[in-house]
Amino acid sequence: MADFNPALSRRNLLAGAAAGGFGIMSSPLLAQPMVDLGLPGKPSRRPLTRAFPQKGEMILQRMRPPLLETPMEVFDKHILTPNDQFYVRWHWANIPESVDASSFRLTVRGHVDRTVELTLHDLLHGFEPIEYVAVNQCSGNSRGLFVPSVPGAEWGHGAMGNARWTGVRLRDVLGQAGVKAGAVDVRFGGLDEALVAEAPKFRKSLSVDHARDGEVMIAYAMNGEAMPLLNGFPLRLIVPGWYSTYWVKMLCDIEVLPGKDDNFWMAKAYQVPTTPFGDVPAGTSDYAKEPINKMVPRSLITNLAEGQKVTAGAPLMLSGIAMGGDCGVAKVEISTDGGKSWQLAALGEDLGPYSFRRFTHRLALPAGKGRITCRCTNTRGVSQPLGMNWNPGGYMRAGVETVTVMAGGKA
Repeated sequence: MADFNPALSRRNLLAGAAAGGFGIMSSPLLAQPMVDLGLPGKPSRRPLTRAFPQKGEMILQRMRPPLLETPMEVFDKHILTPNDQFYVRWHWANIPESVDASSFRLTVRGHVDRTVELTLHDLLHGFEPIEYVAVNQCSGNSRGLFVPSVPGAEWGHGAMGNARWTGVRLRDVLGQAGVKAGAVDVRFGGLDEALVAEAPKFRKSLSVDHARDGEVMIAYAMNGEAMPLLNGFPLRLIVPGWYSTYWVKMLCDIEVLPGKDDNFWMAKAYQVPTTPFGDVPAGTSDYAKEPINKMVPRSLITNLAEGQKVTAGAPLMLSGIAMGGDCGVAKVEISTDGGKSWQLAALGEDLGPYSFRRFTHRLALPAGKGRITCRCTNTRGVSQPLGMNWNPGGYMRAGVETVTVMAGGKA
C-alpha cells in the first residue's frame, strides 16, 4: 500500500493526454542503426528507432500496429524499466492517437446492480490508491528464439518490462457497481478497435474471484507518471503474475458476465498446452489446451553479449535479472559446465514478489569458449527447466538461458 502521490493529479493526467496527442509516429523512419537479436536460422537484425511519441530508442519489430522491443542493455541499467523504453505491443492497428482525459469515462456494466461511469477524477480521488512493482511480459516474449521456429512476432528477450504501478483495486471499482450473485467472469475492453467490423474486438476476461482478489489493479500511473499513450494511457489493467495479454490498455469498459466468456480472445487465441511450462514435443499440434495465464520463472544475464570476449582467469562479474513468474524469486544459480554443478548468485533488492530481482556473481573462466547458464527458482519451489520448452504459439519460454563468451589473453 502506498500513500497517495499528490503529483499524480488531474492536471498531470491531462498533461499526459496532451503528450500522447501527436500521432503514433512523431518522425519518419529514415536510415536507422541496427541490432542483431541472434534469432536462430533466420534474419535477426532489426532497426533501432526513436520515431514514436514518448519513446526513446527502441527495437522496431513492426510499425503498425506498433511492436517495439526494449533493448537488452536497458535491463542491465535499470531494475525499473523507464517509461520511454518500455516495450509496446498492440493487436489491432486502429489505436487512438490522443485521448481527452477530461471527457474519458470508464464504464462498469453487465451482471451488476447498477451501471457506473467513472471519470479519471473519480478514480484519483474516490478510491483508496494502491501501488506495487510488477513485470509486464508478452506471452510471446523470446518467440523468435524458438527452435523449430513458430509463426508470430519474432521477439528477442525484450518484450517485457518492470514498472511501479499506481492505481485502485479493481475489487473496489466493481464494488461500486455491485456484482450480482451468479457472476462468473469479468471482461475488459479498451479504446483500440479492429480495422474491419467483422474482426473480433480485443477483450480479455478474469474469473470474478480473481478480479476481486484485491491485487488486480486499474492503474493510472507508471513509475510515478501518467503512462505513455502507447502503453495504455489513461488507464491500464494490471494483473500481477499473469502474462500481459490480460493487461488491457486504454481500459474503458468492464463487463461482469453471468457465464464463462467465450469471445475469440479467450476461447481460441492465446491457448497453451495444459502441461508444465506449456511444453509439448516440437511439431505437436494436437493437445489439450487452456488459456494462457500465470507467468513462469525466468532469468537472463544482461551484462554479457553472445560471443563477447573476456579475459581468461580474470575475475568476471556477471549481472542479470530474474523473475519468479507468479511469485517471488527464491534463488538464482550459475553454471559453467552445462548444468552439472551450480553456484548461488547474490540477489539484489527485493521490490516485491512480482518484480524483477537483480542478481550478480563473480567467476573466472579458463581460456577458450565459455558457456554461462543462469537458473531461477521461485518461492513456490519451481525452477527453470534445463531443456527449453516448445509449443506452436511460441508462448511461455521457460528454459535456462546460456551466454557463450570467448575467454582469451585480452578482452
